[in-house]
Amino acid sequence: MKLRALALSLTLCTSLFAVAQAAQPAAATTDAPLAELPYTPSLDIPSMDRTADPCVDFYQYSCGGWKKNNPIPSDQASWSVYGKLYQDNQRYLWGLLEEAAKPDPARNASQQKIGDYFGSCMDLQTVEKLGAAPLQPELDQIAGLKSAADVADFLGREHLETVGNHLLFGFGSDQDFGDSSQIIAFASAGGLGLPDRDYYFKDDAKSKETRQKYLEHVQKMFELLGDAPPTAAANARTVMRIETALAKASLTRVERRDPHKLYHKLSRDQVKALTPHFNWDRYLELEGIANTASMNVTEPEFFKAVDAQLKSEPLADWKTYLRWHAVHGKAPYLSSRFVEEDFNFYRKHLRGVAEQQPRWKKCVAWVDRDLGEALGQVFVGKTFPPEMKARTVQMTDEIEQAMAQEIRGLGWMSPETKKQAMEKLHAIVNKVGYPDKWRDYSTLEVRRGDFIGNVNRSIIFESKRELTKIGKPVDRGEWGMTPPTVNAYYNPQMNDINFPAGVLQPPLYDPRIDDAPNYGNTGSTIGHELTHGFDDEGRQFDAQGNLRDWWTRQDAAEFEKRAKCISDQYSDYVVVDDVKINGKLTLGEDTADLGGTVLAWIAWKMHTANMNLKPIDGFTPEQRFFIGLAQWACENQRPENQRVNAITDPHSPGKYRINGVVSNLPEFEQAFSCKTAQPMVRQTMCKVW
Repeated sequence: MKLRALALSLTLCTSLFAVAQAAQPAAATTDAPLAELPYTPSLDIPSMDRTADPCVDFYQYSCGGWKKNNPIPSDQASWSVYGKLYQDNQRYLWGLLEEAAKPDPARNASQQKIGDYFGSCMDLQTVEKLGAAPLQPELDQIAGLKSAADVADFLGREHLETVGNHLLFGFGSDQDFGDSSQIIAFASAGGLGLPDRDYYFKDDAKSKETRQKYLEHVQKMFELLGDAPPTAAANARTVMRIETALAKASLTRVERRDPHKLYHKLSRDQVKALTPHFNWDRYLELEGIANTASMNVTEPEFFKAVDAQLKSEPLADWKTYLRWHAVHGKAPYLSSRFVEEDFNFYRKHLRGVAEQQPRWKKCVAWVDRDLGEALGQVFVGKTFPPEMKARTVQMTDEIEQAMAQEIRGLGWMSPETKKQAMEKLHAIVNKVGYPDKWRDYSTLEVRRGDFIGNVNRSIIFESKRELTKIGKPVDRGEWGMTPPTVNAYYNPQMNDINFPAGVLQPPLYDPRIDDAPNYGNTGSTIGHELTHGFDDEGRQFDAQGNLRDWWTRQDAAEFEKRAKCISDQYSDYVVVDDVKINGKLTLGEDTADLGGTVLAWIAWKMHTANMNLKPIDGFTPEQRFFIGLAQWACENQRPENQRVNAITDPHSPGKYRINGVVSNLPEFEQAFSCKTAQPMVRQTMCKVW
């Protein structure tokens, strides 16, 4: 998808749907499961606003009807074409899970696990009865800490049991930037409760209000744990003080776009010298990887700050900080008081959402997260026939041919760099629909009636699966998304592009209609992911996925000049009120949007070269290509959500992902007979690939 879901801001670079699904499942129009997926064409004329001038605002022309007819549901921060398809998938999966949850002795092992997990999640009576009890073992461990040195013991256990593993810092495994064939340990910055480090320092009124609301939220959570209001308020201030120190030492999101700033492979002794007050030997032993000899410390200055805090902060304050993050991490799985308070800050205040999602949406999302390939086997068997995979593979091959044609024709790139670029292009692996080998969940125990236990065991299962990779060769067949996911991604270290079955459905990919909208929509998505291999981050990795400079100095300078054109263009666009796009943050996605569209256009023209194409519904084939391109991006967003995204999201808003692209394309200008001075025709057009 054109989204980013990276452990280290590098691993997965996705494309179209700019909000992580687990964080925001789409809303239901009717609260019932679907027996089959509904159909919407990939070029939907009622979604258009034909009173708008396509040469003035092409996004409004293509999506105005959709925006008018699709208000944001009350449980959502935004609503989009991608979001609606995600919702439809969720409602379809809901039906599959309800069937699997029936205690039928004929269920196979996968059906038993996904069904019992879902059934336990839906058992709200038991969840409510337990209250905060599932959290008590962690709170007891925190209360039992004797010194700051014991923090390593607590984290060694806690990181195995927490989604994201970012309590104080993040820890996991990933490919070695210097040798992509090997998996090594990674330690990364973390420890914050606000969405981004900038929230702790921005001086505008809205940021100050959010910090105050955050203090109030943390206080209320401490009160739910039993603290008296004055104590809870003091505890909240302690949390803010520690988190602010950690945020100050953290890289910005723009800085994290430079992979060289995230690669610091250190020996175990060097890591211990960097953080002498943290017991790495004990931590790694509890993580089950006691023999780990080295790791990539993505942000050394952050870990120096952690060590300074361990040295200077009183033990009581560390206990306060850890108590907050323990309840923060588990709040979504606890009783309604915790769920509601968590919602009030993170969804209602930060993103403007009016009401919570129904329970089934959360449960479907958690099953997909924790048992996604077991659920995915059922999903693809019913929704993704072999001919759909074959057509997608063909389109991908054509778009790669278009990229080869573009590279060969680049006037600004030397033959030396072109040779390296072609080598990388030909090494890209295409993954379509679902993995060749399904994940084995046989050792994961799922018990009926034990929801929080199922969550904990699932997280531990995944944590250990990741950690046991350390020191072993890379499994290049592994996927980073589940098959039902409505998204796609490029992985620069794997050098592969991935398109789950969930994203290869109408209205995104529609086998019932002509090729033009499909190449405009799904073709541009494929081109988008392919272009990520050659954007400002991806271009720094070679054909094998190693962080290596394969560019001549002059070619790199020429790339930077062309990339700056895009960054400067998008930095002028207003997101909401006086907040503009951070063009340096969105550069990779904006580059991929533009490059992907160019590649899709070339591939479509090659594919239809010998066809006698005719207008359909009053639109020429070229116009249908561009309308198909635009309609994947139809969306409505709450202002609060736009503010958060302006700081945290590497994707531009949908309007600019379309208008920003087409205004750089002479092909669009010709298709709609636009005049030179009109808004959708830039006087200086940007182009990298």
